[in-house]
Parts: sequence; C-alpha cells; structure tokens
Amino acid sequence: MENWRLIPLLQASGTMQMAIDEWLLEQHRLGKHPPALRFYTWSSPTISLGYHQRRWPASWQQLTWRDMPIQLVRRPTGGRAVLHQGDLTYMVVTSELKGKRLEVYQKICEFLIEGWRSLGINLHYGTAGRGYIHNPNCFGTATGADLVTAEGYKLIGSAQLRRGKAILQHGSIRLEPDAELFTQVFGEAVLPINLPFTLQGNRLIHTVVVDALTKAAADCFGVELELQPLSGEEWQLLKQLEIELIEKNEEGFDTAEEVIAEYNQIHSTEFTVENLKND
Repeated sequence: MENWRLIPLLQASGTMQMAIDEWLLEQHRLGKHPPALRFYTWSSPTISLGYHQRRWPASWQQLTWRDMPIQLVRRPTGGRAVLHQGDLTYMVVTSELKGKRLEVYQKICEFLIEGWRSLGINLHYGTAGRGYIHNPNCFGTATGADLVTAEGYKLIGSAQLRRGKAILQHGSIRLEPDAELFTQVFGEAVLPINLPFTLQGNRLIHTVVVDALTKAAADCFGVELELQPLSGEEWQLLKQLEIELIEKNEEGFDTAEEVIAEYNQIHSTEFTVENLKND
C-alpha cells in the first residue's frame, strides 16, 4: 500500500498557505516528496485570486472586516476569487492519475463526496458551463469540478494545477461564512446551509469534518496516511518563500510559483519551475 504524507490541520496566512501548496507540488514533481493530503484554515479573512484572474473590483484592496484588513493573494491554480472566512481548505498533491482534466478532478473529489456522505450530507457535481467566467465570484456558480448539496448550495469549490505528471488540487469548503462580509465582497447574498453539527463550535466543526474526510481519503485512494508535521527545516524555507511572496504581491500579486523561480535563481536551489498550463 502506498504511503501519503498527512500534514496536520494548520492555520496560517494566505501567502504562507499558497507557498506551502506550491512547494509541496514542486517537491513531488521533483520526486523528493510523496503524495500529500492536508487541511488548513486562514489566520485572517483573505480573498484568493485565480492564477489568470485579472479583473476584480478595485475596492477589494481596501476591504476590512472587524477592523482587520482583508488580504489579497494569488493562487497557483486557476478559477475565480474565493473568500476565505469561515471555511476549511483541502489540498491534495499526487501524480499518475490518468484521464481528462474533469475526470481527474472527479477522481480526487470522490473522497470529499464519501466523507460528507458519512456526515449525512449528499453532494453532487455542478452543471454550469463556461459562461461563469465573467463572474469574479467562484461560489457564484457551480461547474463539473464543484460539489453542491441536494438543496443547490455550493459547498466545495476546487481548482487544479498540473505540472508534468504531478497534480495539485485544492478547494474551499464553506462551513460558516459570514453573510454580511460575503455580501460586502461580492454584492450578493450567501445561501445558508444547515450542517448537522454547526452549533457545536467552530473548532469542533473542523475536527469532525477533517476526521471524516481523512478517513474517506485513505479509503478512496487506497493509501496509508502517515501523519507528519512540517519540519523545522521545511518551515525555515517556507518562511523565506512567504516573505518573498508578500513582497511580490505588493508589487502586483505574483504567484507562489514565480517567487520560487526567483528564489531558485538567487539561492541556487533545485526548485525548478516549468511553464504552467492552468485552468
């Protein structure tokens, strides 16, 4: 049975989370890291932009919530803007999955469907076509890569990046979004969702969901998940990457991959960055 690395639930800034996802993908592509699964939350409200997204309201750069500025970061994956507040993010890095892009999406998403089914919620894939691209809000529509409840609520929005045979897929799971903030950002109301455990407290919600999805991932992928936190050496590298990503974001929202490319040149490391084909 293949071993995957399971990184414990981690809360960090948006720039750090994107640096980690990108770094794990690149390490796996280079054959230096096994497939990985992780779940994470965002230390402050953040809007993540799709890799190719060039249009968004100028007001987003001055948004605040509860006296906190809302951070803007750019994902290495495609898609549209996601508001990360009251959500849980999953990430899978793997390789050797065959099929067209949508087929690979759905192979990875199977563990999400099974995990939520064990919690009493049945999900199905969205049906929206490409007409959604003019809407900057990822959760405004649901495509065949997204998961929707029986009531039509888009619970999970996912995005994917391939680099060679290596695949990064991550997605936002909306658990307790703040309705007022969502409307402030996107100018539309957020549909309510009734989860069977929302009254038990935010931390417990994350524990329940992560435990269910972790078990489902092991079953669906047929792997052994080995719990392994990030090491001190890994954190040292990632913190440097985060600093450089923050500096790049301030200049024009460069992606984590572009920061790694520059880091590679400056520090003579082996983190080779290829030209990417994104969604």
